[in-house]
Amino acid sequence: MRVDSSTSLLKADNLVKNYGDVQALRGISFEVRDGITGLLGPNGAGKSTAIRIFLGLLNADSGDALVLGTDSKVPEARTRLGYMPEHDCLPENLSASYILNHMAQLSGIPPSHSRSLAADTLRHVGLFEERYRPVSTYSTGMKQRVKLAQALVHDPVMVLLDEPTAGLDPTGREEMLELIRKIHSEFGVSVVLSSHLMQDVERTCHRIIVLDRGEVKRTDDVSNLTESTEQLFIEVTDRRDEFMDVLRQKGFEPSVESGAVVVQNSGKVVLDAVRDALVESEAPLRSMGPRHRALLDIFRE
Repeated sequence: MRVDSSTSLLKADNLVKNYGDVQALRGISFEVRDGITGLLGPNGAGKSTAIRIFLGLLNADSGDALVLGTDSKVPEARTRLGYMPEHDCLPENLSASYILNHMAQLSGIPPSHSRSLAADTLRHVGLFEERYRPVSTYSTGMKQRVKLAQALVHDPVMVLLDEPTAGLDPTGREEMLELIRKIHSEFGVSVVLSSHLMQDVERTCHRIIVLDRGEVKRTDDVSNLTESTEQLFIEVTDRRDEFMDVLRQKGFEPSVESGAVVVQNSGKVVLDAVRDALVESEAPLRSMGPRHRALLDIFRE
């Protein structure tokens, strides 16, 4: 069920949480609306603590945590959320079908409907054919999909995913990220993706909240953070030095980064010069485009 983009789904207002002498959250405040929001930070930044407070699994020492405008301590508020924990939590001797059927009924869905809902959800995550196998026979990637499915089976407004790509190989990781994108684009369910992997957040999320040592360091749209710079990246398959010499003759100061030629991008003037330099140097063009900043570049800065 998609909600209005202006509706506040989650709101943290000066949340504080201490574990003895350790300050896990130091008065953090942020707001999450419709879309895929990345909760980014290193291990120990406070990401999991914040998620557990919204889920009602932890009580904050002070401050407020709101779910759709309602205090997260109210059970009815938490029924609108789904949760995919980081740790391995699936009973090994049960099937995915049984687990999802049981979780649906725990959410108040009648048995007459829970079985078909469980099957449909497992189909969405690519486990329909394997739904009756015991979890003990599943790969790590399949187990992650079951955890994602149980977070979705009761049709929540938002799912909170804690390190959903943990333990996955590159192929499994990309498949999981594609599923997360599909959850929002096709099913209208908003997502909070908690991760310490910048690439996962950059490739999947619309907005980012950066936590470090229990504090909010930055919030912004990912597109703003990774916007194009005033540089043009040109990759050629041969005669790179000759190409750069011609550019210098035309008054530019090209450099090389990651094997590509970089020039300052001043619109049509530079594009015309690059085109002419490619022809004059007989350098075969592989690709050309504006440089996009990566989140890693931003954090290095």
